[in-house]
Amino acid sequence: MNQNPIPRVPPQTPDFQGLIARLKAVLPAHCILSRIEDTRPYECDGLSLYRCLPALVVLPENEQQVIAVMQACKALDIPIVARGAGTGLSGGAMPHAQGVVLGLSKLNRIIGIDPESATAVVQPGVRNLAISEAAAAHGLYYAPDPSSQIACSIGGNVAENSGGVHCLKYGLTVHNVLRVRVVTIDGNVLELGAEAPDAPGLDLLAVFIGSEGMLGVVTEVTVKLIPRPACARVVMASFASVEAAGQAVTNIIAAGIIPAGLEMMDKRAIHMVEPFVCAGYDLEAAAILLCESDGTQDEVDDEIERMEAVFRGAGATRLQVSASEAERLKFWAGRKNAFPAAGRISPDYYCMDGTIPRRHLARVLGAIEQMEDEYGLRCANVFHAGDGNLHPLIMFDSNKPAEVERAEKFGASILELCVQVGGTVTGEHGVGIEKINQMCVQFKPEELGAFAAVKAAFDPYGLLNPEKVIPTLARCAEYGKMHVHGGDISFPELPRF
Repeated sequence: MNQNPIPRVPPQTPDFQGLIARLKAVLPAHCILSRIEDTRPYECDGLSLYRCLPALVVLPENEQQVIAVMQACKALDIPIVARGAGTGLSGGAMPHAQGVVLGLSKLNRIIGIDPESATAVVQPGVRNLAISEAAAAHGLYYAPDPSSQIACSIGGNVAENSGGVHCLKYGLTVHNVLRVRVVTIDGNVLELGAEAPDAPGLDLLAVFIGSEGMLGVVTEVTVKLIPRPACARVVMASFASVEAAGQAVTNIIAAGIIPAGLEMMDKRAIHMVEPFVCAGYDLEAAAILLCESDGTQDEVDDEIERMEAVFRGAGATRLQVSASEAERLKFWAGRKNAFPAAGRISPDYYCMDGTIPRRHLARVLGAIEQMEDEYGLRCANVFHAGDGNLHPLIMFDSNKPAEVERAEKFGASILELCVQVGGTVTGEHGVGIEKINQMCVQFKPEELGAFAAVKAAFDPYGLLNPEKVIPTLARCAEYGKMHVHGGDISFPELPRF
């Protein structure tokens, strides 16, 4: 890594023809996309509110080609936005207007599965679910399971530190990745982490996971696999109020029970999902909880009994325990299909991602209900109740500019409320471009400066996914005047990229 970089300012008119000439020398022609009809599919990720047509998309097929792309872009001062499967929901993979999209979908090999060490080595384009499918023959699986796991890639999971319905017991991506192989902006290859329980030196692996493509590009990931449990069952509990359901979540954790999954859906979400999936949800409930136990048969039987007792004590109006694996999967199908179900009842939806202390669930959900009236938009709530990670789905029509504006303000209000009650602006979707203003709300200028210094250490030229995640001083000052503090704010200078 260059220890004494010369600060550069990207050219106003990047030399894309020169870049294409360089790339044609090291990449097959079909890996370089420049026609509008070919680059259009890359203009946004899963957050379609924000779009930008890329000037060039490159699709390397191996690590050496990734290195060549990084070196060529650095030489010509051209920004790079790495992209996985494009399922992200924060605009993290939205292209830069004067940059290149580096798509990693062709790096999609499972290099090896070692059942003795319970690990898998995969390339970044491998789908999340494909890892578990390949490991199933050994009685193993990969625990993090985002709702998009059928499509999302492990490289994208590393970039966003993704979670899923089982993250309460088994952790996020950062808890399940042992090692990553990374190409830096200089074209150097680093290996962060190790297959051993710990590695000497600073924990750069944890810094890299969740860094949203700002520090380097992943070309290989070693993940931890765990034994598939002998048994898993789900308790579906109905409640007459969101407050009662929220208290039940608190009581479950207070009882010393750590479920494999603990999810909540409010009434609007229940009515949105049930016609789509026919999961058998209680349409009379104000909220339902899905609480899963896994382990041996005896462990699950005992834990299910304890869960039911806690839910009855919290005022559950109905309890149903999955009687078969098919029924367990049916219960989860409703929760995991909440997003596509929203698409059946609304032209567009805006999925938020904030995290709060569990004790404030009822308060925050009540405030979101009031915001529906304030902004004149519907909102369905489906989320990881066990760790307080909210996913409000704000429904709007993108053909109506006023609704788009209200949806954005609605989402900002939710995120700032999360910070107000002691939470954070993201749990697993990342910051990207969507939450960059709220970073000004959550973090002090000194903290933002520390983030910027880490970015500069890895990418001194500021070419990797620029203008994302870390807000500039001008943005924070303006947002402070307009939205948060009601007056001017003095911010010390942060490193600029």
